[in-house]
Amino acid sequence: MGAAVGQMHAEADTLLLGRVTYESFAAVWPHQTGPLADQINGIRKLVVSTTLATADWNNSTVIGSDAITVLKDLRQQPGKNINLTGSISLTRRLLEAGLLDELRLLVHPIVLGTGQRLFPDGMGQVPLKLTHSATFSTGVVDLTYQPA
Repeated sequence: MGAAVGQMHAEADTLLLGRVTYESFAAVWPHQTGPLADQINGIRKLVVSTTLATADWNNSTVIGSDAITVLKDLRQQPGKNINLTGSISLTRRLLEAGLLDELRLLVHPIVLGTGQRLFPDGMGQVPLKLTHSATFSTGVVDLTYQPA
């Protein structure tokens, strides 16, 4: 699974994060070493937050609550992929706004019984088509979808 995640980050030049995911990553990744750590620490990071004024982790910028407008503008510029990791509420907003070109879900073989749902009650239908799937030796299933 590590190689697949590394490849995903190598294809991007921007990492989009919500505040909670940003704080979790910023507490860990600056202290890691190796190729994946180098990619994540070096990539441009955009943090969607209305409560953070600054983001001190290397190459991080807070873009505030206007993420939809910022991303629409950014998508028009040349560059690589913009990856979004975690950040359920941000994923929902981008999916509803039609700004996700690809939705990649890593499904772990564990049932928690509690927690946030990715797709909440009342969310409109967003037709997707499966474009890739793989199963790792850990039992994690990697599913890639694109808008249908």
